[in-house]
Amino acid sequence: MNVTRRAMLASAAALPFLSRPAWSQQQVVRLGVLTDMAGMYKDTSGQTTVVCVQQAVEDFRAIAPDIRVEVLAADHQNRADVGVTTARRWFDQQGVDVILDVNNSAIAFAINDVVREKDKIQLNSGAVSSDLTGARCSPNTLHWTTDTWANARATARAMLDQGNKDWFFITADYSFGHLLQAEISRVVEAGGGRIVGGARYPSPGTTDFSSFLVEARARGAKVIGLCNAGADLNNCVQQAREFGLNRQGVKLVAPIALLTNVHGLGLEAAEGLVLSEPFYWDMSERSRAFTARIRPKAPTNWPSSIHAGAYSAALHYLKAVARIGVPASKASGRTAIETMRAMTVEDDVYERATIRADGRVLFPARVWDVKAASESKGPWDYLKPRATIPAAEAFRPIGEGNCALVRG
Repeated sequence: MNVTRRAMLASAAALPFLSRPAWSQQQVVRLGVLTDMAGMYKDTSGQTTVVCVQQAVEDFRAIAPDIRVEVLAADHQNRADVGVTTARRWFDQQGVDVILDVNNSAIAFAINDVVREKDKIQLNSGAVSSDLTGARCSPNTLHWTTDTWANARATARAMLDQGNKDWFFITADYSFGHLLQAEISRVVEAGGGRIVGGARYPSPGTTDFSSFLVEARARGAKVIGLCNAGADLNNCVQQAREFGLNRQGVKLVAPIALLTNVHGLGLEAAEGLVLSEPFYWDMSERSRAFTARIRPKAPTNWPSSIHAGAYSAALHYLKAVARIGVPASKASGRTAIETMRAMTVEDDVYERATIRADGRVLFPARVWDVKAASESKGPWDYLKPRATIPAAEAFRPIGEGNCALVRG
């Protein structure tokens, strides 16, 4: 039998947290982290997300020490068929109640169908499509981190407010990139800005973005909107730095960039980049306390909003389990979600947040500038605040998303 490296990683990730004899004990709460363990998003989600979910379980024990909780982890390989197969196996054979992370919108939509069919739960803390609480919403899914609508609006507003009105887009040519560009364009045009041009490229497979950067400069762009993520985003930023665009007054905006992207680039390349992250490890005493608990377990990859969001989602779910009891929570995912929605989210990540009827978790949106190396005071000290949008304004109004759960 041919065993791939990914399959071995996925199996190994599950082993520290689960012993097979426990699967037959029906009153154990089981959380499944479905993530990218070895691909281009392994740092932005991956093993650090597993660590954060484990930390949520550890912190929950202080609240309800008698409730047994176990965590599984698997690599979805950025393939919807692998994600769905894993989800069905977890639900049908291994007693999993909740799937977390799922940092790929196509896989998240596929998991939506499975959790609805099985009356289980997806607490999505990794995908960014706003359709998860729009046309593709589900009574069995909550969207726990940010989305394309919120990040596009936050970053575009912040730039427009400072007079940066002429935009050029570099866009990954698939649904995520198209949606992000459309969301930003609406905000820019409504705010009196102009779209001076754009370029779409096949992803994955593109590594040279120089022709797009040259075109943006030739068209007089003051802002280049990077509608991509992962290695593509990093390559764009690095090459823009090599072209000296920052010295020519051109701002790079990466609405979906994460702290881990900045770390991978380094401050010399990333200085001045504008991004939106709802969580930053150094934004409050509570965020620093949370990060202090994670750092010994993930010393080379400090938590970004995807990692921290998985912690928040897992902890809030477990609090709901404590409220309604393990049998009720395992019997119906929808019942558990209704309980979660009725409770205020309180933790060291968001401090306080609420959950709407469409599954959207509401918290402030935050826009950051990447520091210069001379401004950084230590490891992972990369961001400085530019703007904060209150929770009530940060996300798409509930009536505009076309979610069937709230229609009419």
